[in-house]
Amino acid sequence: MKEIYKVIIGAIVCLVLAAGMCVAIPYYNVWRKEMDGRAQFAEAEQNRKIKIEEAKANLEAEKLNAQAEIERARGAAEAIRIENGSLTPSYIQYLWVRQQSDLNNKTVIYIPTEANLPLLESTRLLNDVK
Repeated sequence: MKEIYKVIIGAIVCLVLAAGMCVAIPYYNVWRKEMDGRAQFAEAEQNRKIKIEEAKANLEAEKLNAQAEIERARGAAEAIRIENGSLTPSYIQYLWVRQQSDLNNKTVIYIPTEANLPLLESTRLLNDVK
């Protein structure tokens, strides 16, 4: 008889647990989806803040580049003023030579002649053959 009571009590406990699971699982699913939504919202908010900070950094960089350009122009204007207010051919040549340092290992440079035609190297190999 005691064994029958144990089986009946065990069956009742299983039924109570099953009923509890039937009630608890839908609530858990709703809670889990709410947490997923909050996580997605937090991620979207963080991504928005990152984009705003990147835009601010780009704006600051552009402002600094503009200031550097203004300072370069002031320097060039001062150099021209020192040269008696005119751009002489020698000063233009100096600026051109100074600009060549930005070419980074370029080996061929065409220099205009008096007629503004470039000196071409098309006959260089012919001279080496003879």
